[in-house]
Amino acid sequence: MPRPADRAPRRGGFAFEGTGVADQEQAELRLQLARLRQEHSDFDAAIEAMEITGCDRLQIQRMKKKKLLIKDRLQDLEDQVLPDIIA
Repeated sequence: MPRPADRAPRRGGFAFEGTGVADQEQAELRLQLARLRQEHSDFDAAIEAMEITGCDRLQIQRMKKKKLLIKDRLQDLEDQVLPDIIA
């Protein structure tokens, strides 16, 4: 006999099959988004500190490129979570 946690979620007496997987994927995407946002913020702070202390310009440029790659990945994930809807 299945336990209550193994059953599909119910709303109004009807079971919605498959929503658990989609919800889990959405939760994983949102978690990945949060991690990337934090990483992007960390790179921003590191770059700012490097500029203040007068670090090598080449190192700063490399950090900025990595930060830009993270921003691109963020945009791709945001598009998956919130797809464009043409009104």
